[in-house]
Amino acid sequence: MPLKSMTGFARSEGAHAGLRWHWEVRSVNGRGLDLRLRLAPGFDSLEPAVREAVTKSVVRGSVSVTLAVERQAGGAEIRVNEAALAQVMTAVERVRSTGDFLPPSPEGILGIRGVLEIAEPVESEAAMSARDAAMLASLSATLVSLANSRAAEGARLADILMDQITAVDRIVAVVAKSPSRTPEAIRTRLAEQVQRIMGTGVALDDQRLYQEAALLASKVDVEEELKRLTAHTAQARDLMRATEPVGRKLDFLAQEFNREANTLCSKANDVEITRLGLELKAIIDQMREQVQNIE
Repeated sequence: MPLKSMTGFARSEGAHAGLRWHWEVRSVNGRGLDLRLRLAPGFDSLEPAVREAVTKSVVRGSVSVTLAVERQAGGAEIRVNEAALAQVMTAVERVRSTGDFLPPSPEGILGIRGVLEIAEPVESEAAMSARDAAMLASLSATLVSLANSRAAEGARLADILMDQITAVDRIVAVVAKSPSRTPEAIRTRLAEQVQRIMGTGVALDDQRLYQEAALLASKVDVEEELKRLTAHTAQARDLMRATEPVGRKLDFLAQEFNREANTLCSKANDVEITRLGLELKAIIDQMREQVQNIE
């Protein structure tokens, strides 16, 4: 399964039996799956099905789902509230009995608050089930679009990560072949340092100097770090070919990369190796930023 990003957006619209709606689903980075729903009033009954659909589609990320609903014109029914009308007419007659008043117009009576009511149509259970099914089918299409969006971003991240892994391999190979890592090279540098400190006229014990150089070489040897870095790049490539989400594993592996790079820099006994170690750390820092966005 290709890598998926945790960042994505999708929107879809639907209509059924006098209703129009649209779903919007957004996802960003998250440590786990954090799901937030904003459903239109009166549609809270959809929440369990929405949560189930999202958790089947998304493994990791902070996901917000919004449902907006609009009832099409003609769906509502205007009704006269008979009880309120009767009370209004009784009050009108009482007022007219106290003096010479003109009868109120029908428009005036109907304009009194509460006399007219807008009643939503009563849906049968079968109609509600059909409506909910249409809405959830629309949500499924939205989640497919979201998955495609996350996959497209994941493919871009995969290309970047592969370039970074290749760069790590390149630096490891250069450090591994560096002539400065040999005991002979360390012996030469150590001799130069001793001569600067003690003066060029002081005779040096070559055997002792070679022993000190060998001891120093063992202390600054980065062979194990190079082997572990090579193993890490191989593991990273395997993870990127995995069939399940690997964002957490890549995040942990990036930390291991960083640990080895730090050790390599601390052991560096040559300016060029130090430079390569710092370049390695910069690449790994960029890698750690990228894997933070992988599902």
